[in-house]
Parts: sequence; structure tokens; C-alpha cells
Amino acid sequence: MPHSPSEVTRLIATDAARAARVLGEARASTLDGRPSKPAPRPAILESWGRTVRSGVDPDHDFRSDLLGRDEVERRRRTSRLRHVLPVLREGLLSLADTAQHIMMVADADARVLWREGSTAVLRKADGHGLGIGADWREETVGTNGIGTPLVSRRPVQVFSAEHFVRALHPWTCTGAPITDPRDGRLLGAVDISGPLETLHPSTLALVDSVAKLAQARLRDLHLTSLEQLRAVAAPVLARLGGRAVAVDRDGWTAAVTGMPYTSRVALPKPLSPGRCRLPALGLCTVEPMPAGWLIRPTADPAPAPTATHITLDVSHPRRWTVTVVGCAGSWTHELTPRHAELLYLLALHRGGRSASALADDMFGDPARTVTVRAEMSRVRRYLGACLDHRPYRFTERADVEVLLPGAPLDLLPHSVAPGVVRARAAAPGGRFRDDGPSGHERAEPTA
Repeated sequence: MPHSPSEVTRLIATDAARAARVLGEARASTLDGRPSKPAPRPAILESWGRTVRSGVDPDHDFRSDLLGRDEVERRRRTSRLRHVLPVLREGLLSLADTAQHIMMVADADARVLWREGSTAVLRKADGHGLGIGADWREETVGTNGIGTPLVSRRPVQVFSAEHFVRALHPWTCTGAPITDPRDGRLLGAVDISGPLETLHPSTLALVDSVAKLAQARLRDLHLTSLEQLRAVAAPVLARLGGRAVAVDRDGWTAAVTGMPYTSRVALPKPLSPGRCRLPALGLCTVEPMPAGWLIRPTADPAPAPTATHITLDVSHPRRWTVTVVGCAGSWTHELTPRHAELLYLLALHRGGRSASALADDMFGDPARTVTVRAEMSRVRRYLGACLDHRPYRFTERADVEVLLPGAPLDLLPHSVAPGVVRARAAAPGGRFRDDGPSGHERAEPTA
């Protein structure tokens, strides 16, 4: 019998039926709290731990609630994944057809929006209640090829009894996350699923490669759209005096005049024409342009400094935000995994962190200061007024509040940053301190 995760992987690739039996025994031992040989692969064991904490019944034949047709269509229209369906189909549907698999594409909420492939396997999936609009979150159906990559943010192959819920043991599922190349925001996941005996060892690498091709396509589309906006904005900016910037609807800069270039301007949602205050520019006049905005900062005097309230929300496993409320109004910015880690570490250390200390917190290597400075430069593009440097820290005028998950292990579950790992382990009694039923923790300024 194999005794290591690598041996389990080899067994899966060479003898699927035996591997299913071995993994079934390992699953039973692990769920009973007994040591198992082979031990579950690390990614699977981590997922099982999250699923147990979510209260999923491992022996319950689930039937997830399906979204209605109108809601599915609404999500399809608004998802950037719709732009990469041709890439996903070209890369994966030939495999699905020949290997009796189906391809599923889900959004960041793990809701299946598109599904194609083997007719027989589609019918089998329908029998499990896993049609269009199905909920594949780990907290709903346990370890699987869509929900698990969305939490771990890395490709995952789930074979037979590695699925937490027994009803999925006849399946093999291989999924990879798809992120927005502009800012790292999670868009969803693509998955190839089929009967366990159809597993091929190269499927994981293929699905990961196709997901990366989809991200490259999104990057190309973004650059093309900025070029189109720049062509429209350039003659307009040439006629204007003073400062102005043309951005797309998400704030990405297409053209600028009379002011330093920044790749993105943080915009409130919703944004409407007229006068408003923007975090990095102050009082501005906003005018619509095709597929974007023309923003002209005005020469109003700077307002007197006032207290700013910053809420860092890391309470969710896949989505993190920072919200700022101050004299310029309020706005919210969705964070990439790396920026969520950095801001959480700064909230823990209100006295500040040097670049080398942050590098040690992030990578376990104080010498990686260049990477830290580059990331902090990106953070300052949207949060600059709220941050000081030398050392890096939230400004003394800021009141910082951190919204935490209910259990320490759910804090930034993708993160292997030593500072975050230490924070999980140091939580008293296995839980974070909170100030009430909402699970909020306030990070008070330190001397």
C-alpha cells in the first residue's frame, strides 16, 4: 500500500479502481480521527478541514439549489468569463468528448454558468442535481473540482473518495481558477469532470494551461479596449488645458495630460457625471466618454485633515475588500490575495513595518524588499492617502477595523505568508477576539 501523497498520485494514474478503494479507506480513517495510510494529499486534507468546519455531512446525497434561468442569464451577461468561452472550448471540449467528460465554467460564487460535453455524463450530473446554476461551493458540496480551486486559488484534481461527499465518489474532477489579469480578482473556475475510470494523469496540467490561456485572452482584450479609448481620448485631452485623465469604466487609465501617470484611478460605484471627490485626486469634474470617463481635477483647496475610518474585510474565504470613509466620502476596493495579506499584516502592526520586516512576514525572507516595495507602490495607488512609509503603516489619523472569519483557519485560507500563518496559530482558544456577534475585530493604533 502506498504511504505518501506522491505514491497516491502514481497509483491513481496507473490503477484507478484500486486507488478508489485505497482512498475510500483513507477517507474513512481521517473522518474518524484515526491516522491513515496513505495520508490524504495536502490540498485535499486542507479542503476536508474547511468542509468539516462548514458542517457538510459527508454521507448526505446533496441536492444544491439551482439558480433560476433569469439569474443565470444575468450572471452570464455580467461575467468577464463570457469573453473566454471560445478559448476554454477549444482547449478542453475535444478532451471532454473523447474521454467521456464534461466541461463546466463557474463564476466566483461557484455557480455553474456554462456546461458542455458528453451527453451521457451530462445526464449523470443532472441526476445529482448538478445542472446549470448549481452551487459548487465547498461549504455546500464539500471538496470538489470547482469550489476547492476557488478557495485555494490553485489547480486541483479530486479523485473518487477525495471528494468529501460520498455521492461524488464515482467522479473525477479537475479544476483551475481563472483570475482577472488586471488586478488578480477571482472571476471563477473551469472544471473537467467524468467517471473515475476515465482519469488521465495529464488532465491537471491541461486544465491549468487552458485557464492561463483564458487569462492571457482577457489581458489582450483589456489592452485592446484601452487602445480604443485612447484613440478617442487623445484629441480631447490635446484640446484641454490643465490636468485630465481618461479612464475606462473600471478606472484603468487610457490617457493622461498635465499630471503624473497612474495605471488606475479608484472610482466609487456607482459613478455619475458631475462633480465628486475621488480618493487620489480630490474634487473632480466627471464627464462620460465611450466606454469610460473623462476626469478633470479642480484646483480647490485641500480639506483639513479629518479622521478616516478604514474597514479591512477578510471575513470571506475568496473575496476581500478595503472600505474607506472620510472627508471625501466613502469607497470600496476589492483586494488581490497579495494586497489582502499586506494590509492585514499592517493592521496587525499599527506601529509600522519596515520593508525587510514585511518581506519576512510575507515570504520568510527579509531580503525580498524589492518585491514588497513594488507591491506597496501598487497599494498606494488606491490607498495612498491612508498610508505612511518609513515604516509602512496606516496613517495615525486612521481608525482601522478588521472583519475576521469565525474560525482562525478560514483567515486568508490561500495564504502561506509566515505572518498570516502565525496569526492563525496565535488566535486564543482557536478563535479570534471579536467585539460582538458580527465578528469584528478593531485594530487600535499603537505607540
